[in-house]
Amino acid sequence: MPADLIDQLNTYRLENKLTQVQLAKKLDVTFQTVNRWLNRRMKPRPIQEYQIKKLISVKRRRSSA
Repeated sequence: MPADLIDQLNTYRLENKLTQVQLAKKLDVTFQTVNRWLNRRMKPRPIQEYQIKKLISVKRRRSSA
């Protein structure tokens, strides 16, 4: 998984003023999971990568509309 996806996820979190807990709820994972991704201790599984991409792309579509 490209590291830039995690960078994009963190940018999304910061732009939307979300805590790691709030982001975890949006992605249906635990806070610990999000924290491990953002600290590069763990990589998302393929289904989680899909959900991250989906979340980020929704934001992009809304901002370009």
